[in-house]
Amino acid sequence: MASFPPTVNENDIATSRSIGELTNRAAPFDQKYGRENWTVAFAPDGSFFAWSQGHRIVKLVPWSQCLNNFAVDVSQNITNLGNTKISRQNSDGGQKSKPCEHTIDCGDLVWSLAFGSSVPEKQSRCVNIEWHRFKFGQDQLLLATGLNNGRIKIWDVYTGKLLLNLMDHTEVVRDLTFAPDGSLILVSASRDKTLRVWDLKDDGNMMKVLRGHQNWVYCCAFSPDSSILCSVGAGKAVFLWDMDKYTMIRKLDGHHNDVVACEFSPDGALLATASYDTRIYIWDPHMGTILLEFGHLFPAPTPIFAGGANGTWVRSVAFSHDGVHIASLADDNFMRFWRIDKNHPVEVASLNKGLCCAFSTDGSVLAAGTQDGNVHFWATPKYVSSLQHICRMSIRRVMNTVQLKKLHLPPKLKEFLSYQM
Repeated sequence: MASFPPTVNENDIATSRSIGELTNRAAPFDQKYGRENWTVAFAPDGSFFAWSQGHRIVKLVPWSQCLNNFAVDVSQNITNLGNTKISRQNSDGGQKSKPCEHTIDCGDLVWSLAFGSSVPEKQSRCVNIEWHRFKFGQDQLLLATGLNNGRIKIWDVYTGKLLLNLMDHTEVVRDLTFAPDGSLILVSASRDKTLRVWDLKDDGNMMKVLRGHQNWVYCCAFSPDSSILCSVGAGKAVFLWDMDKYTMIRKLDGHHNDVVACEFSPDGALLATASYDTRIYIWDPHMGTILLEFGHLFPAPTPIFAGGANGTWVRSVAFSHDGVHIASLADDNFMRFWRIDKNHPVEVASLNKGLCCAFSTDGSVLAAGTQDGNVHFWATPKYVSSLQHICRMSIRRVMNTVQLKKLHLPPKLKEFLSYQM
């Protein structure tokens, strides 16, 4: 079997441009288990990059510092960031340390990371608000870490100080995601088969338990407007949840193996899911239909073969902020960039033992973590979005597919706005 369709000339697929790496400085005698970098994350404002370098340690690095190193020499790796700190002056002349690098010992193996920022207008959902231990300002930036022992620790990014310790899960916290609306609502996905909803503006109160998964929950992701949550897990599970009512909307059927990653497009019109069945599906989450399939093995494996150890498990998927590109990692040691208008990769790169990936806040860089605790960075494909696509994204940010179908528009235009062409 091959990694690309037979109709595609591999020589026509560009090689992604590597621009740097961060390496795990673990002692050489450290055992391999525990070094895995299961998660990488960018702060919403682009100020920090976080990575789990294994053995309980999370490194917070000012992203501007990484970019400066890329600009000096794109072929140079950036492992010399270890002891460097940045401080800048406040507008009133006072000295305030931000951003600066932090090394955080979380006390247990780290499986998940998520940045959260606050918007003052978004109040706590707690009806009895009389006193809170923490009051989060507009410039507050938090880092949530999900641990092997089921705990979630919340850290102040600028000081590295531990703020909260959330302790309701009974198994590994496999993924974390903050609502994008600045409400500091946090959702955690766990091997205990549940998702839990936390209100950090209410001192980390656990508001709701979402039940429905019959096996491990691997990943969860909010839609851009924070109204829908997708959760994926073992047993081919893909669920959509209404985050106003905390009820299940629907289950999406189509994968043939465990589903391990998910992410919405920037306009909320599309949902990408990655599975051990060697496939990425692009769904219309409002209709529950599959619009696109990106295969990592050709010819496509039968359901029986896809449901087992096929050697091409897809580990991670990420949606670019241009709404056009998607990145994926698989066990065949390739990182791929896809475009939603093509059924084959537009760029690839070799990556051994890749586990996770994420686009930078501005979409210009892709970061990928590996089993060795390292991070590799690539420049994303250069592409100018069409005016039609930009208009489509603008419309889809405020209108779902059901609403779109009710408009009196030509069928071809409806198809385009629905990503069906």
